[in-house]
Order: sequence, then structure tokens, then C-alpha cells
Amino acid sequence: MPELPEVTTMVNGLRKKVLKRTFVDVWTDAEKLVKKPNSFNQFKKAIIKEKILDIKRRGKVILFCLSNEKTLFVHPKMTGHFLVGKWEKTKGEWKSLKRGPMEDPMNRFVHIMFWLDNGQMLAFSDMRKFGRIELWDNKSLGEAKIISELGVDALGLNYEQFKGVIKKAGNGKIKQILMNQNLIAGIGNIYADEILFEAGVLPFRPAKDLKEQELKKIHKAISKILSQAVEFSGSSVSDYRKPDGERGKYQEVIRVYRRTGEKCLKCGTIIQRKKIGSRSAHFCPKCQQ
Repeated sequence: MPELPEVTTMVNGLRKKVLKRTFVDVWTDAEKLVKKPNSFNQFKKAIIKEKILDIKRRGKVILFCLSNEKTLFVHPKMTGHFLVGKWEKTKGEWKSLKRGPMEDPMNRFVHIMFWLDNGQMLAFSDMRKFGRIELWDNKSLGEAKIISELGVDALGLNYEQFKGVIKKAGNGKIKQILMNQNLIAGIGNIYADEILFEAGVLPFRPAKDLKEQELKKIHKAISKILSQAVEFSGSSVSDYRKPDGERGKYQEVIRVYRRTGEKCLKCGTIIQRKKIGSRSAHFCPKCQQ
């Protein structure tokens, strides 16, 4: 699932390629991706001829601010990502007109296609079709649960806010708290593991039992790991790709996530995996206490 670094990378790429462009048409073969308005035809009528004035991120959600005082929210969910290029439809499939990264198999699940006024096309590829798209009037944004229920953004979280989150979470385990989007927005499975390794804290420890020094280390690690991941354009351990079709590179420096059975890069101890709720946590039993 795209997390804060991947969504930030998408936003940065989209700002370079489609900012100030106008929608001229839109197609889909998966109308259920559009949750608001109620019909795809209504959605289509509402965005055609509208200019993209700004593109922002809130947690894991991409926000397109449009010229008709509406905001288009896109949550990539598990497998969604945006691509910018030119395609043609051949035998029921969209084929890139340019050879290279766009031909990556993970870029072939195009279920929404936007045409722009400069001849470029904006594609939303989503293998599992779990993405969520909503169009809201700006005056009603406060009613949009897709963002209103999000906690403090992970990269804007100061230490006092972080302590408040820990206190509010009660008996929760620290990894589950880091991943709870209603408490902290933007951190998912990959970066929760990497943050806790950086901080030297086991993922299944109850947050209420953590000492002040440990909390400070985790808070510092949140900023360090997420910022580093943004610099590497996110992680393409699975299906995520950048708007140009290329893979992110943070997976090349991952230290614990999906490294079960391998030696810790820091101490040589074997990396272990343990289930916490319905998710796996990867950790070094020596480096993390």
C-alpha cells in the first residue's frame, strides 16, 4: 500500500507534469472506484473543462484542487498509483506509446484515464481496484471522512503532539499506534517497521510502558525515516510506481521489512517476524528492546 513517501512522490511528480492543466475527458471501466458523486456520468460532467490549480497530500490521500471550487480526493488504497504519458487502447488494453518504464507489468492495470488539454494523459493504475475517488465542493470539505478523520500528519507531528497520541491510544502496541491513521496520518507497515528499528524499540511493546527517552527516539525516527524514503522516491517492494512509471528505490536500503530469516545489517542477528493483529512486524531481537 502506498504510504506517505510514495504519495508524496506521486504528488511531487504530478505537480511537475499536470499542474495548471485542464481535464478534457475521462474514461473508466471501474465506475465503483468513484464513490462521490453517485454516478460516473455526474463525476465526468463535474470535472471536464476544469483546471488543476494545485495538488496536495493529506496523509495517504492526494488532493486535486480544481477551478470550479471543488476538490478531487484520491486514496490509492492498496495498489493504486498515477501515471502520466500517452496511451492507446489495443485489444481492450491500454498500451503506452512510449517504450520503457510504462511497460512495467505493474503499470498495466489502468482503470481510469483522464485526457488533458496539452495532449497528455493521466492514468490511474490499480491492480486490485480498491482505490477511492471522491469529488467534493470546497465549502463541504469538513464533511469528507476521507480526510476529516485523519490524525496529525506524520511529517508535521511535533513531540508534544506525539506524546498526546500515545496517551490517547491507551493500551495499544506501539506499531499499531504508528499505523493508526486516525491518530497519525501517513505511516503504514513498511515504515512502522523501519521507524521502530531506527529507534531500537520492539514493535509489540505496549506504548504506555515506553520511557520518555524511547518516545523521543521514535519521534525522531519518524521524521528521519519518512524524509529519507521521500528522497528515495518511496518503496517499490510490490506494485507502487512513480508517475513516470519508474520504481522507487527505498527498498534498496530497507533494514528489517520483509527481511525475515536474514542477518541484521547492524548486528548480524537473524531478523524475526511476528503477527500483531492482522499484520506482520519485522524486527531485530537484539537491536530492538
